[in-house]
Amino acid sequence: METVLITGGSGLIGKHLCIRLKERGFNVCILSTSKQKAEGLTTYFWDINKKIIEKKAIENTDYIIHLAGANIGEKRWTTKRKQLIIDSRVKSGELIFNALKENNKTLKAFVSASAVGYYGAVTSDKIFIETDQAANDFLGETCRLWEQSADRFNELGIRTVKIRTGVVLAQQDRALIKMITQIKFGIGSALGNGKQYLPWIHIEDLCQIYIKAIEDKQMNGPYNAAAPDIRTNSEFTRVLARTLNKPFWFPNIPAFILKLLFGEMADVILKGSRVSCAKITAANFTFKFPNLENALNDLFNTSWLNTDK
Repeated sequence: METVLITGGSGLIGKHLCIRLKERGFNVCILSTSKQKAEGLTTYFWDINKKIIEKKAIENTDYIIHLAGANIGEKRWTTKRKQLIIDSRVKSGELIFNALKENNKTLKAFVSASAVGYYGAVTSDKIFIETDQAANDFLGETCRLWEQSADRFNELGIRTVKIRTGVVLAQQDRALIKMITQIKFGIGSALGNGKQYLPWIHIEDLCQIYIKAIEDKQMNGPYNAAAPDIRTNSEFTRVLARTLNKPFWFPNIPAFILKLLFGEMADVILKGSRVSCAKITAANFTFKFPNLENALNDLFNTSWLNTDK
């Protein structure tokens, strides 16, 4: 049985991915900053700042999926917060790289999370592809450094894959739950002018892309992980309201209000462009949820949400 070690395994994506990998027949372990063991999973301790990682975590793994990183949208982007966002991604990758090198350990593949923020906080008619350059804003620079850290694993002869992820639609996603709550109370609104695109992906499809990145030896380099049916913010909110059988009439929330509330971080929700999924589909990946309406209906047809309440 092959073993997959996951960083960020206690996060939204990580928890779901652990389940799917186990169903697929993999032995799954996680790296945790807490010494408390995760239920049903082998848990190894690491401390990025102290450059500590349990040796057994490295010795016993065939693949590593690197999801760890501070939440981009959790707090305002102060200078200190920006550095934490970058360091949590780059230094964690460096710690794993050095541990592998010091222990003369190789892997069958190293798969790193990244984000469509690689292309920057910009709204344009361009559809971005994987060969496009990283933007020179904060999001683009963060993702560039993140991926640069992952690329070092090629030096060890390890096949390296980078998954540039859009907005993840999942039952427990706090941002989606907040949008749903607002719409249910009749105050759902598009943000800014509503014309910014919102690349999205259902969490099931995202997990399957990660699994494919492990199993498909032909996969290398960056791949956009976003469904083909990309909508504008206004269209997305309208579909969400319609799925909930609620009216969508409330005026857009002006951009200046969001900038006052969130500062520079407002760019994450006020800007956005389309990204191409052609490369991942050319690798024979088929989206289970290529359509927004179907993706939302799947999430709502579960016990987590009762739209009558």
